Amino acid sequence: MSSSNASLEAAATERKARLAKLAALKRKQPEPESLGDATVDEQEPADDISKTYLSGRNYDPETRGPKLGFEQAPTDGQVTLEQQASEIARVAAEQAEKDEEADQPIDLFKLQPKKPNWDLKRYLDEKTRVLNVRTENAIARLVRQRIENAQRAGREKPRPSNAEGDGEEVGIEGEALVEGIHVREQEANSENEDTI
Repeated sequence: MSSSNASLEAAATERKARLAKLAALKRKQPEPESLGDATVDEQEPADDISKTYLSGRNYDPETRGPKLGFEQAPTDGQVTLEQQASEIARVAAEQAEKDEEADQPIDLFKLQPKKPNWDLKRYLDEKTRVLNVRTENAIARLVRQRIENAQRAGREKPRPSNAEGDGEEVGIEGEALVEGIHVREQEANSENEDTI
């Protein structure tokens, strides 16, 4: 048994020596003399930069550290089991929250409509369509009557003489026209507010 252990130890030291030669060739450094010298080098301070050879191929200037060996993760763009498991866990958590909400009693203040008469307006809209048409016609008739009355009043008034002598005959006074327009706009706004 002792002979097999000795041969294994000899094989291990030979392998370490070959690996050290390969590493030295790769780095273009002088190969270490023996394993005994390596232990002496480890005891010396490693702060001396002249003994350390830094190659640019393993240094990442953006992170100011060693390169990790790849630019992008090998799993980029692929669906992994971890991602699928996290998605399933998220869906399960959302479902648990919904179940908890279903177990709680219903809050009556959340069920209450914003306006208490919304249902009445909904039912009355169908019935008041005919009335709305009649109301619009009545408003238009009243506005026409006001305009005609204003025109009659304008014709009956004595006309002051213009400096030019000729003047265009005005059918309605400006104030009456503006008042009629304002009345119509107010009625239209009140109808819009009722439908909302």
